[in-house]
Amino acid sequence: MNVIGIVGWKNAGKTTLASALIRELSSRGLRVNSIKHAHHGVDVDQPGTDSYQHREAGAQEVILAGGQRFAIMHELRGATEPTMDELLARLGPCDWVVVEGFKHHSHPKIEVHRQASERAPLYPQDDSIIAVAADYTPEFSGPVFDANDVAAIADFVLGLEAASVNKRRTGDA
Repeated sequence: MNVIGIVGWKNAGKTTLASALIRELSSRGLRVNSIKHAHHGVDVDQPGTDSYQHREAGAQEVILAGGQRFAIMHELRGATEPTMDELLARLGPCDWVVVEGFKHHSHPKIEVHRQASERAPLYPQDDSIIAVAADYTPEFSGPVFDANDVAAIADFVLGLEAASVNKRRTGDA
């Protein structure tokens, strides 16, 4: 399973890039999963629904299943938030996982940064940021992409997989 992260400050365009990258990789015949990290309480279930009532009654996990999809809702009930590695282990088989958020984890990441941002880029303090997608040319020592050039970003991401395979073959991993 290959992992690429999309990180940046609020309103930088992380979701736009993550969605476009998922679409691009999928259109190339790859199976793509995603993880979205949120810093606030999230709930995909609404009061009044049957599954919500099951959770409210005390169920640790509820699977909501239908003819088109299923979702597993897991209540932490005071437990520690799962790590990214624990969440990755719960995903089904795929070629790539696009992770939006988890900016403090050490997986390879692409930072989305906007020139108009009042916040400084993350890359000077994060060695796991391997590329930047921006609407300007930042002073970054690695690859810099136009944030809208999703095909080039996808080519770069797929090149990471090829480089990883080559390292394993030569024993440099």
